[in-house]
Amino acid sequence: MDTALINILCLILLVLGILGTFLPVLPGLVLSICGLLIYKFGTDADLPMIYIWAFVILTLISVVLSYVIPAKTNRKYGGTRWGSIGSIIGTIVGIFIPIPLGFLVGMFAGVFIGELLHDSKDMNKALQSTKGAFIGFIYGTGFSLVVGVAMFLVVVLNMLGII
Repeated sequence: MDTALINILCLILLVLGILGTFLPVLPGLVLSICGLLIYKFGTDADLPMIYIWAFVILTLISVVLSYVIPAKTNRKYGGTRWGSIGSIIGTIVGIFIPIPLGFLVGMFAGVFIGELLHDSKDMNKALQSTKGAFIGFIYGTGFSLVVGVAMFLVVVLNMLGII
């Protein structure tokens, strides 16, 4: 395959990976890593292996943080296990709701409903828990987005001969 076509494929995968950091229908950083690996091993790119290892490690950290951060911030804002379980169920249900960002709406609704099922008299606690889940989502998504953009920039800079 022509190197230019491989480079285009890599860039497409990297962009899709960036989009996937906040759209759950795309596997996010997995696509970015694929683009990076195809670029490194599918072309005559002289990209140092330290970038590959660093981005693989950052991707693994991102996967762990995407589960840990929302749970921690949920707890920090007074959330319970009910809210965490509601978040998971709501996210799954939200993926199938035909509205923009249904997964996100589902996640927040799940946290709120889960907390109300735990204690139906404390709506403020349910709102605080939902706020914590939102903040956790922003942190986790932000980290993944930064890693994805960094991968994209490293590849582009390497294509331009800067790295």
